[in-house]
Formats: sequence, C-alpha cells, structure tokens
Amino acid sequence: MKRLNLLEKLNKERSKVDENKVLEDVQQFLDQLQEEDEVIEKSVLETSYDDNVYNTLDFDQMESDRIYHISQIQKICVDYRLRFLDSNLFKGDLPQEAISEIKRLNKTHETELKGFKVMAPSKLFKLKNADDPILMAPIGNGYYYFIHKWGNDLHPLRRMLVWPVKTLENFIFTMFLISLMATAIVPKGIFFDESSRIEFFMLFIFMFKWLLGIALYYGFAKGKNFNESIWQSKFYNA
Repeated sequence: MKRLNLLEKLNKERSKVDENKVLEDVQQFLDQLQEEDEVIEKSVLETSYDDNVYNTLDFDQMESDRIYHISQIQKICVDYRLRFLDSNLFKGDLPQEAISEIKRLNKTHETELKGFKVMAPSKLFKLKNADDPILMAPIGNGYYYFIHKWGNDLHPLRRMLVWPVKTLENFIFTMFLISLMATAIVPKGIFFDESSRIEFFMLFIFMFKWLLGIALYYGFAKGKNFNESIWQSKFYNA
C-alpha cells in the first residue's frame, strides 16, 4: 500500500477552504496583535500616571527574584548616578521583548500593568528645565516588579567614576586628595628660600580653595547636582 503523505493530506484539506478567507483571518489576527502592541507601547512611553498608582498581581504567580524595594533601587541609582523616573519621560524605544513580557504578565496575572518606571542614565530621559534601561511596575508599599532589561551593560568602572559626585562629602574628599597631589608636584622653594612644612601647608590651602572653587563654579554653571539628590529628579538642572 502507498504510504500516506501528510503534507498532501493537509493541502487537500486546505483546498476545501476559501484561500482569501484564510488570508483575511490571518491578517485580522496580525492587525489585532499589532494594535495590542501599540496600546502597550503607548501606555509605557506616553501615558502619565499618578504617583500613588500600583498594580495588584496574583501572589501565587509572582516571582520573588523580580521584586525590588525602593531603598534597593535608590542605592543602585545613587552608586551609579542613574535616575528612576516615570516611563513617559524615557526617550528611547521600547523593544518588542519588553512589550511581549508585559503581555505575558498581563495574561498571567489577569491585569493590565500601569505606572511604569525606568531606571537608566540621565541622557536617556526627556528631562525638564530646572547606556541600559530597566523597566519596572509598582506593586505597592514601596516595592516594584521587574519587567524587562535591554541595551548594553554599564561600564564596569562607572561606580568608581561617579563616586566623587555621589555626595557632598565624597566631592570634598576628592578635591582634598587632588589638592594634595597637585601640591606635591609643585617645585619646592618657590615662596621660601628653603622648603618647609609651612610652605607646603600654605600652598595646599591655596590649591584646595582654587580647585574646589573651580569645581563648584563648573557644577553650578552646568546645573549639576549630587547622585543622592537627582536619582528621582525630573529636571536636568536640579
């Protein structure tokens, strides 16, 4: 007996249906998916939410390794000079993977996520006048649920590079060290015939005041502030 060719059987069965009707159904389904994606993208990138909004998720379906407290988020933002702001201020694109993850979570928890937040460097936000995002949604009581991360990882030395502007104390200490180094490389005996501790101390005071003044002037002129003050600020000069 001749063996069955399943593909031929499928083609024969499909021939009983109007091909145009099949294409219309498929196109309608794809349009519906596209519409759902556009609604989610608009909800994340364009919709403004109240600060007190939060999402109610199914406790049994929640993954503990996706839950972060605001204090943990704050520490990372301060350490690496990042901002944690409403997603409608984010000026990047929302990847398809993030949209798919939101759709999956909506279906799993039988809800519609809202109140999205993004953790990212300042340059990725549309900040008002006065390198890798993380999308989260609030679930109440200061906790946030991780949704998706995209883009490249931060530079491994970023924490070290932004440490001097983490707090006012860090800034002053950094200026103190720089002033010591700058004083040490100045040739001895410029102000006195013989080098002495008094000369070094006077020169150090001069260097410290000079460098600190320049740094503060530059910071105020550029509207810069310390990490602990800007991590939730919507302004680029505050």
